[in-house]
Amino acid sequence: MTTLTIRLPEDTSQRLKQLAKSKGISVNKLIEELSTAALAAYDAETRFRALAGGADRKAALAILARLDEQDRSIVP
Repeated sequence: MTTLTIRLPEDTSQRLKQLAKSKGISVNKLIEELSTAALAAYDAETRFRALAGGADRKAALAILARLDEQDRSIVP
């Protein structure tokens, strides 16, 4: 595990704290979850682009469907 210091505008920081509180988790856990979701989306996009290059349309559409489901699960 590593420690990362980030600078955020005050209003963004407060909103993240409110979101974490509403979910009943720490800000640290919230950032971990959001980071994991962002990385999963990036990985899906990367895989989609690779599949698109190989013209596997069915597999690419399946990835997009999973990505869409994931996006819906992280919105409070």
